[in-house]
Parts: sequence; structure tokens; C-alpha cells
Amino acid sequence: MINEKIAIKDLFIITIGCALYAFGLVYINIANELAEGGMTGISLLLRYWFQIDPALSTLLLNIPTILIGWKLLGNRSLIYTIYGTTMLSFFLYIWQRTSVAINIDNDLFIAGILAGLCGGVGSGMIYRSGGTTGGSDILARILEKKKGISMGKTLLVFDVFILTLSLTYIDLPHMMYTLLASYVFSKIVDFMQDGSYAARGLLIISDKNDTIAENIMLEMERGVTFFKAEGAYSKEEKKVLYCVLGSHEIVTAKRIIHETDPKAFLSLLTVHEVLGEGFSFDPKPKQPLFKKKATL
Repeated sequence: MINEKIAIKDLFIITIGCALYAFGLVYINIANELAEGGMTGISLLLRYWFQIDPALSTLLLNIPTILIGWKLLGNRSLIYTIYGTTMLSFFLYIWQRTSVAINIDNDLFIAGILAGLCGGVGSGMIYRSGGTTGGSDILARILEKKKGISMGKTLLVFDVFILTLSLTYIDLPHMMYTLLASYVFSKIVDFMQDGSYAARGLLIISDKNDTIAENIMLEMERGVTFFKAEGAYSKEEKKVLYCVLGSHEIVTAKRIIHETDPKAFLSLLTVHEVLGEGFSFDPKPKQPLFKKKATL
């Protein structure tokens, strides 16, 4: 049976990722008056507008989004998201009350690079472990599932809006270096996530492809296709499973495949454009595919 197991290793990596992300936010972004996108950017706005501690506002802002996304998140994702949000707030509180000197001689170029590195590596660790820090990730996922709008587009629009508001407390040069940090951040997350928000294609060869297909359709509500293939050496006929997923779903798909067949061969493909149900238009009303999850 495919179970959503909570792994101590995942929680540990999420903790380190949150600590690193919060460290960069406090000692690089805030210290050098650089803005930020997403819910974290709103926290910085509230800090400068109303002197509200980002540790508190980050936690409070994410509570509504977690409640909104409750039905979209499985038990495992929900727990990881709550844990990631709590850890981020915790480390924001700790770092703001710890004295650490980072001397970059007021060089905003270096500040932008370091901010992108800290944020990108920290977030990449969180995402690779199947977690999030809530906020705009959840809202983007809702729009993707309900309206067929890609997560990348939603996150971009949201970030542009927040960064525009940030001009109320930073000047244009600081905004330009903030954009540099955002660019570095996205590239680092792309590297660590192997694709970031672009769609990804999976080619799977396994003796248990029927079971893998059933579990992907049931747990992820994604369609799959079988291709007939023949091994060049063995001359044996096999079925190759093909599936297109959003990049944020790759971690879940890998878990399903590994738990069903640890020896499965998996190839990850870059998909530049996807048109069809679940991506470019609203999906059909959901119908239960199976009465229960497929057993191993």
C-alpha cells in the first residue's frame, strides 16, 4: 500500500533549509534594504510600514493560505507545509536576536548574489524534501488546479506586484539589486529542483508499471499513457509509462515510483509547453478511479 510517510530526514532537511533562508533574509536582505517576493515580501512590507516582526507576520499570513489549501494538500504535504512555515518563523525570530557580522562593504551587487544564493539553496532544500513554506506556493497551486494557470505564471505576477509595492520603502537601485537576487534565487532553485516550475515528462520502465500507473492516477490525479517497447538486448516486450507533471509534483511521483518498484528505470524530460486537460484548461469533474490504492 502506498502510504504518505513522514520522514525524519525530510523534516531535518526542511529545518536546515528554513534556517538558511531565514539567515539570508535577516542578514542579507533586511541588512542591505533589499526587498523580497511572495509572502516573505509582504512580511517585509509590514515590517517597514507598521514595524511588525517578520517572524510573527510570516506565521499569521500563512495560516489563511494553509486553511484555503487544506483539501489540495495530502496529509504529508500538509504536515510538511505547517512544519516549514513554523520553522521559517522560528528562525526569523532567532536570527533577528542573534548578532552576526557580515562585512560586504555596502556592496549591493555582492548582497544581491548572496541573497539569491541563501534563499535559493534554502528553498531548494525545502522543495526537494516535499515541503513548502506556504504562502504564494499554495495559492499558485490552487489556481493551477482550478483554472489551469501554471504555477510559474502565478508566482511571477504575484512577485512583480509585491516588488512594485516595495518601492514604497526602497529606491530604484535597491530594487534592481533585488531583481538580481530574485534571478539568482530562481536559477539556484531550478538547479536544485531539476526544473523548477516548468512541466516535466516522466518515462518509466518497470515490471510493475500497471501498479505505478494506478497509484499515480489515484494519488496525483494525473493521466498516464503506455507505449509498447522492446528491449534491444533482451528482445523482451515491455510497456513504457509516460506521464506529464508540474515540476512541483516530481518529488511525489518519484516517491510513488520508488515505493512501488525501487528497481524501476526513470527518465526525466523537460517539457516546454503542455496543452490539454489539467494544464491549459479546466479538468473534467473528478471521478474516483479506483476504490482503493493499488497494492505492491
